[in-house]
Amino acid sequence: MHDPRKPHLALIKHILRYVKGTLSVGLHIGVGSVQSLTAYSDALGLAVRTLDAPPQATVSSSATIWCPGPPSAGPPSPAPKAEAEYRVVAHAVAECCWLRQLLQELHISIPSTTVVYCDNVSTVYMTANPVHHRRTKSIEIDIHFVREKVALGQFRVLHVPSSHQFADIMTKGLPVQLFTEFRSSLCVRDSPAATAGGKNAETGEAPFHSECHVSDES
Repeated sequence: MHDPRKPHLALIKHILRYVKGTLSVGLHIGVGSVQSLTAYSDALGLAVRTLDAPPQATVSSSATIWCPGPPSAGPPSPAPKAEAEYRVVAHAVAECCWLRQLLQELHISIPSTTVVYCDNVSTVYMTANPVHHRRTKSIEIDIHFVREKVALGQFRVLHVPSSHQFADIMTKGLPVQLFTEFRSSLCVRDSPAATAGGKNAETGEAPFHSECHVSDES
């Protein structure tokens, strides 16, 4: 940062308070075979997670991979939001193809179809609609790539409301309640070693709770 100001310092302190208050929070990965691969696609990036569900488990475990959005060549163009979203969906499908291939080389097969969630209805519609549109000419390669994978039954692109768009936790400032819900959905939870009183077993400090949230507004 070439020109730090007081708001930047306040955000840094906010992050440090969060880290200090969540020392008992970590990623929980259970024992079991990989059952599915799911991606949450957003214009600013995507979150890909694998789920393993043991036969008697009630809560699936998850390993999450954060990927930035596709690199843009030059300044952003005034393309429609659906077009930008579709490029990221294509990027998500490509990342999942690579992960499926990697798991296959490790002799791990994923029996279920990979689902890519997107919060843009127009983008979801374009993945299944074979009709060509003049406005989508610049992304025809991405469209053909995604439609091919959908037609083969390897992928499904479904709509997800913003209230369940887990990729937002990586790119946006969220209210505390929504942030906590999204964090838990990625299997990032309190350690069993934490005391029953809700305090960190090592430090004895209560977990971080704040009524403010970090905003991505400039």
